[in-house]
Amino acid sequence: MSTPDITPTVALVHGAFVDASSWNGVIAGLKAAGLDVVAPPNLLRGVGTDAAYLTGFVTALGRPAVLAGHSYAGAVISQTGSDASNAAGLVYVAAYAPEAGETLGAINARYPDTPLSAALRTFTYTGERGEQATDTYVDAALFHDAVCAEAPADVADTLARTQRPASLACFATAVTGTPAWQRLPSWAVVATADHAIHPNAERDMAKRAGSEVTEIGASHAVPATHPADVAAVIIRAAKAIG
Repeated sequence: MSTPDITPTVALVHGAFVDASSWNGVIAGLKAAGLDVVAPPNLLRGVGTDAAYLTGFVTALGRPAVLAGHSYAGAVISQTGSDASNAAGLVYVAAYAPEAGETLGAINARYPDTPLSAALRTFTYTGERGEQATDTYVDAALFHDAVCAEAPADVADTLARTQRPASLACFATAVTGTPAWQRLPSWAVVATADHAIHPNAERDMAKRAGSEVTEIGASHAVPATHPADVAAVIIRAAKAIG
């Protein structure tokens, strides 16, 4: 009787101000290593809403899954990793790894301001039930330095023009219950030249989570600018779990 393949699927979850295409280079590396990989959309409406969507998506995979979250998505996988029974491991890529009840705004407040904080802009719109809502985005003129400083100017310009705004709720809502990093093995990529999340915040959260840490001399957009290095960390995680 043959042994069933239990190698986990990797679910790559993008953060605010980008979309799933930010993982394209990482996807290529994971596929070359023989891993199954998916990159679902992140709704960017708030931790609870986004985690509920991701939990449904991950559960439907029907096999063990490694959840890799970039930036804000670290909070989302911290919730989904607890809610999806098939979640087997976590990879935080220049990402938040909050404690239960801890908002991203509260984490940011403990560290010096980064260039991203001065680059954020907002707009309001009227929702389906007549409620007023606010989204935030990065000023296109400041996007390069704040998000992807080492990327070529034309690449940064395209990323700025195609960015996905995020609800302010993303930074004001929190993980409920026990965050997944308390029960699942985790790995963390610290982007040492990050201008969005303070690198020391990334280090401190990774230490608190007990993550295996890899530091990369990169901007916040490390999945896009250093895909091979990020893929290598995720491959190690998948092999350790599978």
